[in-house]
Amino acid sequence: MTPERKTPDRRSRKARRTRDTLAQAAFELVLDRGLRNVTVEEIAEAADVDRRTFSRYFPSKEAAALDSLRGDGDRINAALRARPAPEPPLLAYRRAVLDWLADPGAEAWHRRPRIFELLVVAEEEPTLYAVFHHIRVDAQEDSIAIVADRLGVDPRQDIRPAVTVAAGAGALLAAQAAWVRGGRPDALPERVAEAFDALAETAREAAEGTEEAAETEATS
Repeated sequence: MTPERKTPDRRSRKARRTRDTLAQAAFELVLDRGLRNVTVEEIAEAADVDRRTFSRYFPSKEAAALDSLRGDGDRINAALRARPAPEPPLLAYRRAVLDWLADPGAEAWHRRPRIFELLVVAEEEPTLYAVFHHIRVDAQEDSIAIVADRLGVDPRQDIRPAVTVAAGAGALLAAQAAWVRGGRPDALPERVAEAFDALAETAREAAEGTEEAAETEATS
């Protein structure tokens, strides 16, 4: 490999280290002192960089503190891509989430130190929760594209991929909220399974209700 090719690689690794150091500093400071008691300048100082360097990587202290969560959507989507093609899309989404939770190497939220604390704070701080929402939306856009590819449809024309992902992501969000409010850091897989079971039960009840309504209309 030529030196010309090595230089961009070194720069990329250095940039990644700087970003990770800033994110870790923000994560720890926000949890130790509270979001409102931490400034961008203090995060930069903890990471041994200046304010301008911070701004090259993150638009806000909230984005830096939550950066470690961004990769989780990528991990779920990777698991979704790997699900067998014949699986119905919503079932594939559910199993992708459960695969992520069960994989020790993926370090899902209940396995990663202090992520439970971070999500508790996110529930209490509107600006932090808003950034978390954007992270989820970005991941869901990728999920929609994956589901559309599984179905062989254009998501701009066919609404089914968006509906599938909205339902699955909604179940995951409900599970996450119940997990945080329940105060049991190890209970996330249990809450996720419970949420998806509730979604499936609601879908069955809706289908049965539609059939009964159709029968009633036909006999009236």
